[in-house]
Amino acid sequence: MVISPPEFMQRLAALMRRPRLHLIRFHGVLAPSSTTSAKLRALVVQQEVLKAPKPAPQEPKPAECEANCAHHRPVRLSWAKLLKRVFDLDLQHCPNWGGELKIIAAILKQRVVEKILTHLGLQARAPPRGQALQAA
Repeated sequence: MVISPPEFMQRLAALMRRPRLHLIRFHGVLAPSSTTSAKLRALVVQQEVLKAPKPAPQEPKPAECEANCAHHRPVRLSWAKLLKRVFDLDLQHCPNWGGELKIIAAILKQRVVEKILTHLGLQARAPPRGQALQAA
């Protein structure tokens, strides 16, 4: 099979994921707005309840109860773990040495960011846009 370079680029671009797009997608019954997923979940839970053996009643130990209680579980993932999970960006490990990074501050004020970047000798603003290439 022989294809032209533009057609090859078109096919290759169709396989690439768009930037800033979630990596996990669900379709069909597993989709979040599926009408049959609630019915399927109810059926699975019902089957698990029927198959599960009845355990003998035991008194929970205080340490086990505290570890399993809802208010002792972490509420949510950190923003760095969420970025890793959704966008595949690892902000917890150094890209050069592989060591673990520790975030010491989140600077949100633009003036402070500009002051730090100029002190480090880096550009505080994005470079200007270049001219668009003319089609040949």
